Amino acid sequence: QVKLVESGGGLVQAGGSLRLSCAASGIAFRLNVMGWYRQAPGKQRELVAHIRSDGTTTYGDPVKGRFTTSRDNAKNTVSLQMNSLKPEDTAVYYCRSLPALYSPDYWGQGTQVTVSS
Repeated sequence: QVKLVESGGGLVQAGGSLRLSCAASGIAFRLNVMGWYRQAPGKQRELVAHIRSDGTTTYGDPVKGRFTTSRDNAKNTVSLQMNSLKPEDTAVYYCRSLPALYSPDYWGQGTQVTVSS
């Protein structure tokens, strides 16, 4: 059974930091591209970050320079360090295991991040 379980969301003031984690099971984690996405009320889901199996990363423009993603292939976890948070970062944040030839697309249930002004 595949599980992607996010944790670490919450309420933080603008300028603060949060660290999200995603624990994965049931997938070939070390081979998969892992991603963080977010969806704010009334908006489309958008890319926050991708991290490939070799650790290379891609970030969405709104978070570049403020957010950092990392992975631990030994623990099957991926993390998102969010610094200098802004009210516009408020959203539900989702962990994703991107589809590949050998693996379907998987999403976590999401964790709420709320940034107060």
